[in-house]
This record gives sequence, structure tokens and C-alpha cells, in this order.
Amino acid sequence: MRVTIVNQFFPPDLSPTAHLAASLARHRASRGDEVTVVTSTGGYVADPAAGTPHRSGSTVEDGLRIIRLPTPGGGKSSLVTRLAGYAALTVGAWVRTATLPRQDVVVCMTTPPYIVLAGLLHKALHRRTRVVLWSMDVYPDTAERFDKLDPSGPLSRALRAVNRWLYPRLDHLVVLDSAMADVLVSQYAAEDPPPTTVVPNWEPAELFPAGAVVEPWAGYDDAQLAGRFVVAYLGNTGTGHRFDAVVEAAGRLDGSEVAFLFVGGGVRWGELDSARHALARSAAAPIVLHGYVDKAETPGILAGAGAALITLDDRARGLMSPSKLHSSLAAGVPILYVGPEGTNVDDAIRRHGCGVSIRNGDVDGLVAAIERLRTDDDHRAELSAAARRAFEADHSDASALPRFDAVIDG
Repeated sequence: MRVTIVNQFFPPDLSPTAHLAASLARHRASRGDEVTVVTSTGGYVADPAAGTPHRSGSTVEDGLRIIRLPTPGGGKSSLVTRLAGYAALTVGAWVRTATLPRQDVVVCMTTPPYIVLAGLLHKALHRRTRVVLWSMDVYPDTAERFDKLDPSGPLSRALRAVNRWLYPRLDHLVVLDSAMADVLVSQYAAEDPPPTTVVPNWEPAELFPAGAVVEPWAGYDDAQLAGRFVVAYLGNTGTGHRFDAVVEAAGRLDGSEVAFLFVGGGVRWGELDSARHALARSAAAPIVLHGYVDKAETPGILAGAGAALITLDDRARGLMSPSKLHSSLAAGVPILYVGPEGTNVDDAIRRHGCGVSIRNGDVDGLVAAIERLRTDDDHRAELSAAARRAFEADHSDASALPRFDAVIDG
């Protein structure tokens, strides 16, 4: 079978979608498929050390044909570079995917938005091709809910019209949770919905072997972290995340006992940096900020954490899914989730008992959850074991890839 995967990022870039795309691509190649990846030369962040961009061109790596299209670098460094990268890859992918030999299946992710039109263009030329949209984000809904786009404006109306045209033409829709399926199908394909499958994001089990003893990350030697119960947040602090309750909770907690570690970046980073300086003048729990790290360092960071923090703005429900969940579950770290009900994180906690689900604004609940995890060893051990069980059941490559196989194989 010929399978093409289209996404803006691909390893060695550190983007979560890069590693998901690679996992699926390598898995399908191991099954004997002829796999092509259409991606960009740009990186998720501006720092080349965090994900070195590649030169444009076509190469064969690990049995995969990888086509890297020339795009401006910068990733999330600014809105201008992000939009420039989106535009360059979108146009390039439309042309490059259209000129590929007939593919049996084209899987398109949602970075950049509307890259799925490349798959539909290929299908227009090769009627037997099946197009799968693997949805990680929802547009224009995300921009509308976060006041970046006027819902009644001409651009929003045009984008929604495109959605109403393309969603019924998909051969399959893959979403991260049922809330996302509801948003997409109800608005854009209510009368003629495509087959829709929920496949949660995953981590490779080999990166987190069961029972393995992992050396904690060297960063825990920091004076503000050493000897404290560390609540760790890994990844993007983007528009869809809130930290007001977290910062207020840090202000109430004893800085000699608890610390908050943020590893990553994003548009909310400045807010956290301001809070870090403000709290440093008190006895509050310190906030420690560290930039993005290579994915191979993730197990070590989680090995030293007492809890994994995940946040989500209420407006983001059904629009995005935090990629921090599956690695935390794999490492057996209890989840502290601050966000709306009905998301994939909330669902995992309710189904598996692997953490605490707290609503935005509930600072008392967050403080109490942290204090109990810090002081109650049995409770923490119970949630830790449940986290690993949740990973093995729903969020490992061993559990998720067979669900994707069913989609691709039809």
C-alpha cells in the first residue's frame, strides 16, 4: 500500500506532531507499506539546537521517503514567521502531493490548517485515493474563541464555508477526543458526516519501559528544585492554556516544600516569567523556567516530578488536546489537570483514576491536591500505578497504532 503523511514538522524536530507522524510512518513502513512524508524545512521553535531544520529535497531515511519543502524557519517564534511557514508549506504541499504517483491513502494533519486540501487535490486526480484528516486543532474555531478572528467577519465565514465543503469529502476523520468530534461534525458535516474515529495521542512504549529505573534530569540539582516536591509542566504554554490558578496556588504553598518546573516555551511564557519574579520576593513555591529540551530528556524530567501539571482554557474544549498527557502517564506520574470537563485529560482521569481533575479558578482544590500528593505516599503511589495502566491501555503506540491501522486499511 502507498501511504503519504503530510505535516509541517518531522524529526529531528521536537514538535509533538513530528514524533506522532514519525511513529505512524515507521509503523506502516514496518508493515510493508511504501510510505512518503511531505514536510517542511522549518522548525517548531526558533532555536536551531532544539530541532535542527533540514535542507529541502527528497531523501530516504529508515525506509521512508521524506520530501522536505522549503519553508521559512522560526516555528512559533512569532506570528509572522508562523504564517509565512504555513503559507509556504501549504502551497508547496498542494503542488508536491498532487504530483506524487497515485497513493492509496493520504493522511493529512492540521499543521498548517487546511493542508488537507493537498490530499483532496491528489484525490481529484486519483479517484481511488482515500483521504484521512488527522485533526490536532480546529480552525477557524480556535481563532474565534480566543478573539483572534471575528466570527462574523468575511475571513471567518470563508473558512467555515471551506470546512463545510471539505469535511463531507473526507474518507475518514481521526480526532483526539469525543468533544473534538462533536465540534467538527456538528458544524461542518452534520448531514453527511465522514466515518470518525477517536485515537488519542501516544508515546512509544520503548521510550518508557515498564519498571525501568530512570535517572532524574540533571536540572533537579537547581537550588530552587532540590529537596522539594516538584510539579512539572512540559511543553507549549500556548494560547489555549491558563495559569492564573497555578500562579495563585504557588503563592499559597510553602516554598521550602514545593516548586513548579516549566520546561518549554510559548506565548504565555512571559506571564510565567513575570509571576516567577513576583513570587521570588516571598516565601511562596518557586517557579523555575527552562527552555525546550530534546525528547530523549523527557523521561528524566518526569522521573524527578511528583506530579505532572496540565492546563487548558475552558474555551479550548473540543479544539485542542494537550500533548503532555501521554508522556506523563507513560512515566507513571500522577496528573494534576486544571481545565474544563469532557476533555481527553479529564476523561482519562475519570476512567483510570490516574490524577485529579480540577476546574479553572479552583485554587483551593489545586492547593489541596498538591498537598495531599506531597504528604500521602500511598495516595501518590496509587495514582502513579493508575497512570501507567492508563498509558498501556490507551496512550501507548501499542494500543493506538492498531486503531490507526483500522482507519488506513479501511
